[in-house]
Amino acid sequence: MSDEHSSSAKQAGLHDVPPAGSVDVSAIASQLAKDPSLLAAFQQRCSQLVGESSGYIESLPPAVQKRIKALKNLQFEHTKIEEEFFAEVAALEAKYAFKYKPLLERRSEIVSGKYEPIGKECEWHDGDSDEEDGDDTADNSTKNAESGRTNVAASNVDTNTNSDDVQVMGIPSFWLTIFKNVEILEDMVKEYDEPLLCHLEDVRAVYADNKGLDFTLEFHFSENEYITNKVLTKSYVVECKVDESDPFSFDGPAIIKAVGCQIDWKKGKNLTVKTVKKKQRHKGRGQTRTVTKTVPNDSFFNFFSPPEVPDDDADDDDEIMETLMGDFARAEFIKDRVLPQAVLYFTGEALEEEDDDEIEEDENEGSLVEDDEYDEDQDPDFDPSKVPQGQKPPECKQQ
Repeated sequence: MSDEHSSSAKQAGLHDVPPAGSVDVSAIASQLAKDPSLLAAFQQRCSQLVGESSGYIESLPPAVQKRIKALKNLQFEHTKIEEEFFAEVAALEAKYAFKYKPLLERRSEIVSGKYEPIGKECEWHDGDSDEEDGDDTADNSTKNAESGRTNVAASNVDTNTNSDDVQVMGIPSFWLTIFKNVEILEDMVKEYDEPLLCHLEDVRAVYADNKGLDFTLEFHFSENEYITNKVLTKSYVVECKVDESDPFSFDGPAIIKAVGCQIDWKKGKNLTVKTVKKKQRHKGRGQTRTVTKTVPNDSFFNFFSPPEVPDDDADDDDEIMETLMGDFARAEFIKDRVLPQAVLYFTGEALEEEDDDEIEEDENEGSLVEDDEYDEDQDPDFDPSKVPQGQKPPECKQQ
């Protein structure tokens, strides 16, 4: 690289860019998936970079630029049709939600112990025999161990307990287990949240109307010592509309607002606050006193108290927007992935499918970056006589 180019690279910060092949893309993607706030910040930064002009388009002849504008008009019409498409898909989801409803209600009754399945309802065979099912379970445990994930459902099993001697209602800790199994949700759950989440009997997504856009997540609880609410709710306002001022940013329905609910905590049981004691010294007298303060506490139940979306006129609050984007990502994941396949997230089977997808992607990426050593003796097309005099063979260039 010439001095001139080297200087330009340094000014652009290119000297800080790691060499190609030294970055573990799959590891970065995995880390982003675990932290919705980090993912939101990354997406926001990328959106700022998209569309930055290189000067090439402006340098084209006026006639070509007119044709590009004509293509943009076509693209705008395409985007308007996309708007109709996504709206119809959302309405179709709302329609089929009514068909799913009886199945999800029965699932809730089984989980809570209000209904006991019998006969053929309890027959399910993943393999040809029970022994093979047992082998599959062992294989699944191995897969989870290799991936670094813990199947909470499996880890909660007490092998020393005879199930015939214990009367268990429904499926204990069903939703708690799911939340702890799912990477995007597990960090929300604190140890002191678990006793209350053990009383969570059902989670539902309810559409506001037949348009299938706005929806509410409902969390149904049994009697407990923490809250008097039977149901905690969080509603989401969803927009599926092309912004005329920025039409090409349209990417389907997007959550634009979240509204939580008031949690009625029983006395001394509020998990979202904690009491701390601080010593204060009087400046003049030198005396000290102990002051007790109530401060916010990390908890799953902060999920029901989302921050307000900043006004357009207000200064951009990046931290609030990152929190909201992370919240929106969790809500969509719960609605679109967890609720339809809750039992598979409980058993860990849905997690294994995600791991398999990641492994397949890694293998595909690996095949692209594989750098085999070049040997002209193994190349049938290599002709030494065609190498210019004084030029080194290809393998010497790489050394």
